[in-house]
Amino acid sequence: MNKVELENDALARRGIAVIKDGQSPAGAYIASPNFSQYGFCWLRDGSYCALAMQAVGQWASAWRFHAWVASAVGARLAGVDAPGQARLPARYRLDGTPEPAQSGWANFQLDGYGTWLFTLYDAVRLGPSSSEIDAVLPVAVDVADYIAASWRLPCFDYWEETADRLHTSTLAALAAGLRAAARLTGQPGYDATAGEIVAFMRERCVAGGGFVKAVGDARVDGALLSLGVPFGLVGLDDPLFQTTLGRIRAELSSPSGGVRRYVGDSYYGGGPWVLLTAWLGWCDRLIGDDPGCARARDWVRAHAGPDGTLPEQVIDEPQAPDMVGVWLDRWGPVADPLLWSHAKYLLLLAGREVPPWS
Repeated sequence: MNKVELENDALARRGIAVIKDGQSPAGAYIASPNFSQYGFCWLRDGSYCALAMQAVGQWASAWRFHAWVASAVGARLAGVDAPGQARLPARYRLDGTPEPAQSGWANFQLDGYGTWLFTLYDAVRLGPSSSEIDAVLPVAVDVADYIAASWRLPCFDYWEETADRLHTSTLAALAAGLRAAARLTGQPGYDATAGEIVAFMRERCVAGGGFVKAVGDARVDGALLSLGVPFGLVGLDDPLFQTTLGRIRAELSSPSGGVRRYVGDSYYGGGPWVLLTAWLGWCDRLIGDDPGCARARDWVRAHAGPDGTLPEQVIDEPQAPDMVGVWLDRWGPVADPLLWSHAKYLLLLAGREVPPWS
């Protein structure tokens, strides 16, 4: 995205402001400032916010996030005798402390740690050199050791569900994080482990000629876009990825063209998610499908609120209509704004390229 394009896109300008306003003084990006359940920083959500801010030149904001992660995660890893003994959480409070254990909301999740390493590598690879980035590298090594020791452990998926499986999107984040760590540290062993993970995915996470949601779950998931964009673990023209992309379009598209998480989703009715629709548009931009990119961009724009904020999902096209009211009664209206919805729109516009791993 060039400066003129950015200045001429009101939703992009609004998104940058939303992400900046949602960053705590310590550097954490809140998931959503207006949704009581999302008053935390998820490493995955926050890492995509940082990736988007890096893509639009907002380096100071992104580096504050990286420093916050290093502080929060470094404190959790301190005193752990072996990396495989840690069970790090998906989300932290904005001051970097863990969520109280008695909250009752399951929190063991691995994907955010790999996504952070990938995003940190993007900052180092494309941003100006910085002693601030160098200062977080020791924690990056500890995180890489942690995920290298833990990648075979079942954990919750992107959506805080199904804790007893190995999820393909989680494995992709871990492999990408280890590839990033190898380049950040010069330690080729991380690349070797990343290769093991990719080989495992190709053997155990494929059915019908494409990648599937998890080992033992042959559904497709919108988050499988990550294998190609941004992680670059498979080529965008790889037949496995092309089949996966085709299933996402065929099985997860709503009547208006939004993208759902997976078939059978009932959270707020399982409607289309803004960030997944933008993610598909980002992928289409990189594969040269300009009409597809434009459709996704226009769909996202059409679902922005009156004040230019992007919600988590749209509830007027549910796949489980009877569950919409259940969730509205339980938690109120859907999260709006959701920061990583804005992040994915910025990444769509920026067309952030897949890193060259070779």
